[in-house]
Amino acid sequence: MSLVGTDRCACIFFNRYCMKKFFYLFFFSFVLSLNASVKAQKIQRIEPAFWWAGMVNPELQLLVQGKDIAGLQVALEKKAGIDLVNVMRLQNPNYLVINLRLAKDVKPQKFAIRFNQNKKTVYTYNYELKPRENGSAARKGFDPSDVLYLITPDRFANGNPKNDNIKGLKEKQDRKNKGGRHGGDIKGIADHLQYIKDMGFTAIWVNPVLENDMKDYSYHGYSTTDFYKVDPRFGSNEEYRQLCKKAKAMGIKVIMDMIVNHCGSEHWWMKDLPMTDWVNNQKGFLNKQYKGTSHRKTVVQDPYVAQVDVKEFTEGWFVPTMPDMNQRNPIMAKYLIQNSIWWVEYADLSGIRMDTYSYSDRQFMSDWTCQLMAEYPQLNIVGEEWFYNPAVVAYWQKGKKNRDGYTACLPSLMDFPLREAVTKGLNEKEAFFAGWIKTYEALANDFLYADPSNLVIFPDNHDMSRFYTQVNENYELFKLGMAYYLTMRGIPQIYYGTEILMKNPGTEDHGIIRSDFPGGWQGDKVNAFTGAGLTAKQKEAQAFCKKLLNWRKNNTTIHQGKLKHFTPKQGAYVYFRFHKGKKVMVVLSKNDKEIQLDLNRFKEVLGNATQGKEVISGKSVSLKDKLTVPAKSPMIIEID
Repeated sequence: MSLVGTDRCACIFFNRYCMKKFFYLFFFSFVLSLNASVKAQKIQRIEPAFWWAGMVNPELQLLVQGKDIAGLQVALEKKAGIDLVNVMRLQNPNYLVINLRLAKDVKPQKFAIRFNQNKKTVYTYNYELKPRENGSAARKGFDPSDVLYLITPDRFANGNPKNDNIKGLKEKQDRKNKGGRHGGDIKGIADHLQYIKDMGFTAIWVNPVLENDMKDYSYHGYSTTDFYKVDPRFGSNEEYRQLCKKAKAMGIKVIMDMIVNHCGSEHWWMKDLPMTDWVNNQKGFLNKQYKGTSHRKTVVQDPYVAQVDVKEFTEGWFVPTMPDMNQRNPIMAKYLIQNSIWWVEYADLSGIRMDTYSYSDRQFMSDWTCQLMAEYPQLNIVGEEWFYNPAVVAYWQKGKKNRDGYTACLPSLMDFPLREAVTKGLNEKEAFFAGWIKTYEALANDFLYADPSNLVIFPDNHDMSRFYTQVNENYELFKLGMAYYLTMRGIPQIYYGTEILMKNPGTEDHGIIRSDFPGGWQGDKVNAFTGAGLTAKQKEAQAFCKKLLNWRKNNTTIHQGKLKHFTPKQGAYVYFRFHKGKKVMVVLSKNDKEIQLDLNRFKEVLGNATQGKEVISGKSVSLKDKLTVPAKSPMIIEID
């Protein structure tokens, strides 16, 4: 055997050996890499993803979700002021709950949460406690000095057409479909903040912006599928935060529309429920048996009520696509409370509007409001209790002494009883028991409320006919109503488009009520932002609202003044607001003809005043003996 042959054989053997070894090394490296990747992917979400140092409540609950994570051990990087209280393993092995305790003086920092398996770390999450903005806890909420502009974001303005359709989300844009997504977004609102400010509004209440990945009818936002994520068709979390920041810089407060009663049936946890009592009637849901709420709101206060009726109301689902969350489950309750606090802190909110307030567990709502107000003592929260009996509405307000001992920390409520009475007062023919007397007597029920000055008053909203439709497209009645809401006690809220006489004739369809604001889409023939294409009547209404809103903006007599009203006579309703020697006299006449009002009747407020200035016309008005009141017109008279 020659040397050359031997070398050749050795080389062939060596190459085969190297190739085989390389294959095994590659294979085992691939397996180890794949295994590590699988382990790393076990943790799919941790909520909340971050928190803040210096909050009042020292307890922080983290909901962790991932495939088969119940067997993982949790270890916390040792940091001063951060303690691991316990780790809870739920009935579903795809969840863990980590409870932490944060010291009052804990510093903003990052710390590692390690998830271990067989004494080895398979996943590390670097949790962050962020620093709070200066004055965050002392933030001032909306109050009677504000007027809220209610916006349905999908129908206001399309600032970014590129986000109209998002890959992976179920419903696509279809502007021709009255119940479909039309493309309005957060950028559309941000782009038109100047219009809102110029009109005289000082706050915006935006209908829900969180993800609603439902198959259809998702634009309204009330079927949340992710409580920590803005719907990408509206924008991103950061875009929402920047909207709030821009608005604040312009003197406009932002109020977030929240829902804790229900979520959407396509919410990520509905596909893999953490516990057997995560939502109400969970067994029925799993068996595809829907059980709806009775909507009988009086059962909460009824002293003779049967508990089966209370359960049917509070535990029934609003609609089949809105699972009713069980706030009696302490983990769910903590999750919802923290989520609300998270958004206030993250977005720098000035308030919250809580949807379907009384449908939730009432003890939970007490805990929710009190914990929010503990963190932000000057925040304002308005609850929706859609009921026309003021005793039912008043039950929920902070400071109300209820016979059953129930207390809460809810500062404000939507004044549905007054709204109903104002519409009747405007539309009904004057009689002893009809017309303005309905409005007068509704206001006289203010003795039921702990703080009527903090109620939100409104002519319409996203769930009811447009105000112009409510008054049968009678422009004179429209002006009387707007004058009332912008001079009455409480915090006025105006729905977008009300100022340009948007209407819904012959239908109660919400898709029509929430029609697109003209000018919000490229190519719109009418543009309410610029006035192009508006009718003469629409321009007049817009100018009328703008004048009153901007007058009200700096008028402390309206913001803080006491109220005295006089029983309606001669088809006219008269009331006064007065504060520190300044007075405003409001006269609302429904008469077809001019009337003469005897001013001696109002001497207890007028005193020796002989002259005033009418706000709408700008003219001086004599207050000696009689006042000439034009037909079907409001008069707002400033008296020094």
